[in-house]
Amino acid sequence: MIGFLIGLMAGSFGALVGLGGGVIMVPLLVGWARLRQHKAHGTSLLAVAGTAVVGGASYALGGSVDYLAALLLTIAAMLTARLGARFTGRLEPTMLRRIFGAFLIFTALLLPFKHQLPHVASGGAGALSWLILIVSGAIAGFLSGMLGIGGGTVMVPALVLGAGLPQQISQGTALVAMIIPSLVGAFTHWRMNHIDKAIAPKLLLGIVLGAFLGGHAALSIPEGILRWIFAAVLIWTGVRYLRKNGGGSK
Repeated sequence: MIGFLIGLMAGSFGALVGLGGGVIMVPLLVGWARLRQHKAHGTSLLAVAGTAVVGGASYALGGSVDYLAALLLTIAAMLTARLGARFTGRLEPTMLRRIFGAFLIFTALLLPFKHQLPHVASGGAGALSWLILIVSGAIAGFLSGMLGIGGGTVMVPALVLGAGLPQQISQGTALVAMIIPSLVGAFTHWRMNHIDKAIAPKLLLGIVLGAFLGGHAALSIPEGILRWIFAAVLIWTGVRYLRKNGGGSK
């Protein structure tokens, strides 16, 4: 029941704001399910794929996915997701977490002023947006594999601020782009025995229901309000990463 509830909460939250739900799942898997840190990351990443599939389908049915941008993000993230997963057990991630936390807070402060950015006001970054998406996808893939998150915390701001896309389309595109990289990272974690096979099915069941509800709810929220919600989530997540000491669960 704990696994189902964690999945339901993470799936609803993740699909609502275009994230995989790992920022919710990892701490709950450690705190509620008592998984070790590495197993929490691997198990979370498997469930993130579920959020991406169901949540992404909800956005796609609502016409809120940019498939070319999703393809660029997917290709770049696939190349680095496995590398990030392998680094989970080799690096002390404390400094990386803190840098990432500061980046999230800085990005969150920019999001409300999206339309004041010069390239967004002029109609987009042109060819430069392709480079932004490729770099963002590579960073998102590495962080996804290493930290057990979906990568949406990097992809969505890149799509909103870098490519100038609307919030709903950015979130839907990020979810679709997470599917293959999260599966690649999860497979690497599975080979390293970092996935709890007992809780994973219950987690996925909750994810499917939660992501369906969260994805449909997001499509009915005005873009400006949704962007403020996403910014608040980034600040909350960034503060958590800044405060996190990097210690694992026993």
